Amino acid sequence: MLVVPLVVLGFLTGFEVIDAGPMGTPLLLGGALLLVVLARLLAVRTTGAPYPLTGERAALGISTALIVLCSFWAAGGFAHQKGEADAERLAGNLALRPAVVLDTPERLYLQWSGVDERALPDAGAGQRFRYRYRGLRLLAQADGRMFLIPHDWTWDAGNVLILPVDANVRIVFHPG
Repeated sequence: MLVVPLVVLGFLTGFEVIDAGPMGTPLLLGGALLLVVLARLLAVRTTGAPYPLTGERAALGISTALIVLCSFWAAGGFAHQKGEADAERLAGNLALRPAVVLDTPERLYLQWSGVDERALPDAGAGQRFRYRYRGLRLLAQADGRMFLIPHDWTWDAGNVLILPVDANVRIVFHPG
């Protein structure tokens, strides 16, 4: 029967004896349980055997719950794997992220390589913004904050500037 090898493979992947990725264990174990349930239902349908037998309803309920649990486990593994792949792709293609010119009223003292800080000319009392920063890229924007990284950002030595999006900053976006 196919169920026993699936269970054995599921446990071997769970203990990392076999590398089947983050979805291997839940798919193998959940698939084995699903095959058991389907085999029993097929046997009842083809033979006309009485259904459910004593205790079979509880076993079916537990099996169904475990199959659903394995499905959520596999979905979580897929989301984790997809998130890591997206992060790696983003890190390898930062030139595709929009370039940012940032104006601030106060100096940020960013000593990052590739980021150019310049004092803006004094235009009188109405000038709120005093410093301009070039060489930044928009990494992400969420919850009223922007996450900016230097143009030459690397995973090993990268910095991230988190700014609230409000009237204290002026931002201009350019194509990567």
